[in-house]
Amino acid sequence: MQCTQCKQGQLVPSFLDDLFRAHTCDHCGGNWILIEDFVSWKERNKSFEFKKESSFSEDTGDTKKALFCPVTGSIMRKFKISATTDHRVDYSAQVGGIWLDKGEWALLKTEGVAGVLNNVVTQQWQNKVREESAASHFADIYASKFGDETYKEIKALREWLNAQPNKADLRAYLLAEDPYSAN
Repeated sequence: MQCTQCKQGQLVPSFLDDLFRAHTCDHCGGNWILIEDFVSWKERNKSFEFKKESSFSEDTGDTKKALFCPVTGSIMRKFKISATTDHRVDYSAQVGGIWLDKGEWALLKTEGVAGVLNNVVTQQWQNKVREESAASHFADIYASKFGDETYKEIKALREWLNAQPNKADLRAYLLAEDPYSAN
């Protein structure tokens, strides 16, 4: 098979981290993984835990353009790995294959998702990533708007308020222009 990413190399049979089958480009170093191979390996190695890598190479590739499945030639979909990185993996639903650019396997381990690679391409995973990304984005907006110290204090107050049994009354008191006025 010709490499879907660089179009110069061939995908040669290999093993990713000497664990499960893959096809690695002999030119760019990208990897083609069939989810079926990963899941099969995972079922045989239930107690195996991937070591979370502390960092990954800055030259980790991430193909921005659409890639074509090396088996069917159809366009692959891009799926976000996590909310903490913009990297995406390319997935061929027709074949059940994932393309990892060079260095993305190390990134998956750094992000702590290598052991659930098969979940990354599910709608539930993508919904979770989207929710986490939105929460992080709002946190950044609030920290910028309020300042870090004030934001930290208001988050603590919010947490305290939500733990109170009479939180609705407490909110009404706080929001009233003059809580002691009969008007």
